[in-house]
Amino acid sequence: MAARIWPFLKLATKVTIAGGAVYVACDSGLLGSSEQGSEALEKAKAAVPPALEEWMKYFGLETQLPSMPKIEFSPVKSWNSGVRWTISKLSEAPTKTADYSNQGLQYVKDLIK
Repeated sequence: MAARIWPFLKLATKVTIAGGAVYVACDSGLLGSSEQGSEALEKAKAAVPPALEEWMKYFGLETQLPSMPKIEFSPVKSWNSGVRWTISKLSEAPTKTADYSNQGLQYVKDLIK
């Protein structure tokens, strides 16, 4: 009986952890707009160092952590850059297809002469 319940408990634990991670991501604004993502990043930058210091004191560690590196990354500016690039290439596709078709046709005509 226990051998049949154990896989179910493992699956239930994994699903609960994954669901909790998705809930926290949605609740904190990570899956929202780029402005919400930037706000969530700023909140995380402000919350992580004090939390680490608190845990270090709790476990009795007295090491000095290096300072947080300055990240010059703006999610607002690069949020959908891949989508923009893809759409621009798709919009150029008919023109490029016509150009390459004309070049291929001209090459075949030159071979036939």
